Amino acid sequence: MDYVIPFEGVTTVEVKGTGQRFPVRRIYLVGRNYAEHAREMGHDPDREPPFFFQKPADVLLPSGSDFPYPSRSSDVHHEIELVVALGKGGSDIDESAALDHVYGYAVGIDMTRRDLQGEAKKMGRPWEVGKAFEHSAPIGPIIPAAESGHPDKGRVWLEINGDLRQEGDLAQLIWNVPETIAILSGLFTLAPGDLIFTGTPAGVGPVQRGDRIKGGVEGIGEIEIKVV
Repeated sequence: MDYVIPFEGVTTVEVKGTGQRFPVRRIYLVGRNYAEHAREMGHDPDREPPFFFQKPADVLLPSGSDFPYPSRSSDVHHEIELVVALGKGGSDIDESAALDHVYGYAVGIDMTRRDLQGEAKKMGRPWEVGKAFEHSAPIGPIIPAAESGHPDKGRVWLEINGDLRQEGDLAQLIWNVPETIAILSGLFTLAPGDLIFTGTPAGVGPVQRGDRIKGGVEGIGEIEIKVV
């Protein structure tokens, strides 16, 4: 292909233990998908249907990398999450068939400029300035579902400098993975290469330059980054 401007190619994620890469098309994220996190953000999870937002694929940051503290913010938060990697797409996917569309799973962190997100909410504006900035989606290697299975329970956790900050369990998801895929595919046509960050447990909070962040999802893997 002869491009008229420089093009760096498709964003990819390591597939654990294979030497292969997973090409990424879109990144979808589920908002407030753990009840205690919804409450700590001032919302009632019992009354709210799922909602979604997106980040561009090129904001992914591999585990082991430095996370540059972003500009225009003094309140950047961590949100540890299970990530679903789709190997098949479609529209209006039935919940009973949803897991057939999953290639594998990974551990991710939804980094958030909470102050800018809060300002946008107050003004009734979109969240992109708080969510979709550079390096805002750290991610660990993808483990194929053929190896990991499809987890519906398991510890989700995050530490900063060795201190536990977030802890929950996949069993606490308000909308589980099959439900999430089914609902999301009714709003968007999903495709191979899509990633879905499934939500974060309670305990989100600020990071500072110099912090070492480590987190994981039981049976899936771990992630580590350093804030610089």
